[in-house]
Amino acid sequence: MKLIVSFTLLFAAAKCSRILIVFPMVGRSHYILGNAFGKGLADAGHDVTMLSPFEDKKPPKNGKYTEVVLTGLSEEENKPKTLANLLDLENMNPFWYIPLVNILGTEITRNTFAHPNFQKLLKSNQTFDAVIIEQFNNDALKVLAHHYKAPLITFSTVGASVWVNPLVGNPSPPSYIPEIFFDFTHNMTFWQKLTNWLFRISYELNRHLIFFPAQNKLMHEYFPDAPDLSDIIYNSSVLFLNSHESINQPIPHVPCMIDIGGFHVNAPKELPKDLKDFLDGAEEGVVYFSMGSNIKPSQISDNQKKALHQAFGKIKQKVLWKWDEDSIEGKPDNVKLGKWFPQADILAHPNTKLFITHGGLLSTTETIYHGVPVLALPVFADQKMNAARATLDGYGLTIKLSELDEEKLSSALDNLLNDPRYRDNAKMRSNLMHDRPVKPMDLAVYWTEFVIKHKGAPHLRVAGVDLPWYKYLLLDVISFTLLCIISLLVIIYMVIKRILGAILKTRGKVKKN
Repeated sequence: MKLIVSFTLLFAAAKCSRILIVFPMVGRSHYILGNAFGKGLADAGHDVTMLSPFEDKKPPKNGKYTEVVLTGLSEEENKPKTLANLLDLENMNPFWYIPLVNILGTEITRNTFAHPNFQKLLKSNQTFDAVIIEQFNNDALKVLAHHYKAPLITFSTVGASVWVNPLVGNPSPPSYIPEIFFDFTHNMTFWQKLTNWLFRISYELNRHLIFFPAQNKLMHEYFPDAPDLSDIIYNSSVLFLNSHESINQPIPHVPCMIDIGGFHVNAPKELPKDLKDFLDGAEEGVVYFSMGSNIKPSQISDNQKKALHQAFGKIKQKVLWKWDEDSIEGKPDNVKLGKWFPQADILAHPNTKLFITHGGLLSTTETIYHGVPVLALPVFADQKMNAARATLDGYGLTIKLSELDEEKLSSALDNLLNDPRYRDNAKMRSNLMHDRPVKPMDLAVYWTEFVIKHKGAPHLRVAGVDLPWYKYLLLDVISFTLLCIISLLVIIYMVIKRILGAILKTRGKVKKN
């Protein structure tokens, strides 16, 4: 009888739910995370609909997984006439990211709303038990939770940041928590703290005065009966964070914030024969070099190419270089080029000794997962912060790409390949990532099911979300206190003035007499 009850409870807990996942960013790294999340939910038995600009060539066979593809958006982004040289962003002032993100976020949101496949989904009369939205300056898309009358779950691809903390009432003191566009660590100088604080104020003013009104207007163009955006964006039942203490700085989290960093990394698969032979035959090891899925490495300068060739030619290790063209002039004999490599599987190989990377969060997560030290060449966005963190935590070094030369590169390679401290620190970080009570994907599935089961889980919501900004910052209390102090000082001043006046008047009368 107990066995029957146990199976009954297990069946009830595993009830299939219909879940909509929206990852509209035209960036494959973002899609990798959303796709992995959707597959995990489908493997857990849920009916998942994934909306994004990309398509999975090998969709999961377990469970039900349907993709609504925003066709044409990724192709348009990669046309030569629209493809920007992202390397130009390396020295851009971080404050310029504010208007840049405004433009990008508005474009992403409008393209999603206007896409015929999105409109077809809306008109299909499908229902969903939960709506998961990637949080990437596309706040108007959260109207879908209102439209489907389903709990809203948000997903931050870059962990906790100024983009998400205010939306769930999470404290984020700028005194020791740097924003993602800076190469600061928690140990900031006075001027870094001042810059960080000014950026936070500028971003919040921009968001409330410019960005949110624009998103609100855009939302009502397509959902005229929707409430004001301010009634929608603060309703996240759970916020999943692509972060973990082994990678990111430990910071405060309110109860609805769940760290699942590393959830997208699977057990390593067998490498293709040519790569397997290359890595297996590397007696001195292999250096893996990739600048990610967005940066075109062929756009680096001739001097930088020359520096890479000279430095790679000096080392005894073999080099796997992800390169977007068929060949490169002057390539050393120990270098193997490829337009695509199974990155996580290469990092898992015991002969991989070093990862040269742009410092993206997915690459950082994967290298820590497998315990491989890094040489970071950061360019933009969170890459500089991730690189600074790797240097601080002792499992990597950083060189500004614009300052790359043969001398600096050779020195860094010599240190990273021959000083065991870097690999030891990488292995220590890897142990921290793996030493968790629950696998991150299982944690993500659990909390998704938890939100559905408990109808949005409003008990996780902190009161700070419902406070106006001036009350949250205690400006009303501070103003009242200052008013009381000023009033008291004025009263004391008036009393002292009256007393002194009386004393002086009395003395004057005495002198006359």
